[in-house]
Amino acid sequence: MRADLRKRGKEGRLGEVDEVISLDERVRALGLEGDELRKRRNEVSRKVNEAKKTNKDASTLLEEAKALPAKIKANEEEQAKANEKLRSLLMRLPNVLHESVPVGASEEDNVVLKEWGEPSKTKAKSHVDLMEEKGLADLPRAANIAGARHYFLKGRLLELDLALQKLALDMLKKKGFELFAPPTIMQRAPYEGVTDLSDFEEVMYKIEGEDAYLIATSEHPLVAMHANEILEKLPLKYAGLSRCYRKEAGAHGKDQKGIFRVHEFNKVEQVVFAKPEDSWKLQEELLANAEEFFQAIEVPYRIVSVCTGDIGTVTARKFDLEAWMPAQQAYREVVSCSNCTDYQANRLKIRWRNPETKKTELVHTLNSTMVATSRAIVAILENHQEGTQVKVPKALRPYCGFDEL
Repeated sequence: MRADLRKRGKEGRLGEVDEVISLDERVRALGLEGDELRKRRNEVSRKVNEAKKTNKDASTLLEEAKALPAKIKANEEEQAKANEKLRSLLMRLPNVLHESVPVGASEEDNVVLKEWGEPSKTKAKSHVDLMEEKGLADLPRAANIAGARHYFLKGRLLELDLALQKLALDMLKKKGFELFAPPTIMQRAPYEGVTDLSDFEEVMYKIEGEDAYLIATSEHPLVAMHANEILEKLPLKYAGLSRCYRKEAGAHGKDQKGIFRVHEFNKVEQVVFAKPEDSWKLQEELLANAEEFFQAIEVPYRIVSVCTGDIGTVTARKFDLEAWMPAQQAYREVVSCSNCTDYQANRLKIRWRNPETKKTELVHTLNSTMVATSRAIVAILENHQEGTQVKVPKALRPYCGFDEL
């Protein structure tokens, strides 16, 4: 863990590891002390009974017997406090990174692994101007009633959004994924299992006065649904369709216009529960599914391996798929594909029964975007301009019933 924190550039957190080890030793010592106190209580009780039977003086033993319950209670209370502090510290430590993760300080240090398609070097009209010109969305009225980064989708753009969702679900269903529409509200305890809330809470919406958060991605409820369970057959492959909610805290001034960075959006997510030995291969499969989708909607992209300074707390290795945006003449992230190894499973106690050893073992959990529809719409609007029209990718036409916007 110390080596991993250094790799992440988190040397300032090395003291947390020392504190965890110290607390763990304290918890173990308190446990032994408690066992000894309970053993002594039983021993004193036995000696008091023997003294009474033989009419011996038991006053000293009775005094000790009277004091022991308070000592045991104090020990249990101290154990509980130390355990809670230990758990809190352990929940904040990040996952251990895969050896292949490139070392770097920020997204500028992510490593490009491959490219697909021919990015247009001609600066296209922005999706914001196109939506306004063609009456496909209304951002000003949405801002009036909901604030910045909200939007009304209208007419054919709404149908395109639905077509993207259905294409993604159909592709995953054919690959053996079970389809889910999860709840979009979660309580704090299961949410702490899927992510480090101290790291993630600033981007989430908390419902005032309730133990409830709006989900940031369907990955979270789909992983948490198996908390405290022993799974019999792996892998489990789930496709989740949900509305997602994010404050986008810290993103002020970035993507203020349009629908690329918004507070709520539709997303189809891939989630897998896997045997540890299969998880790295499955991560590549999830990424290949997302690539197949963006190839189907004819959007040029590149794949990057996310570096240590940009990877976040939960994942051990992450790949991003970045779509080419001609209006910006830049690649922008539209898919994140992560192997969380046993980080979430350990926190949520999700295990499987190994048929060979007959023992229960922690599973590995993986997740990947298939499509966040608002970002895919931006990519389509900017990559499929022909004259004054925007052509609908051929793969989507059977779903929406038209070939241009």
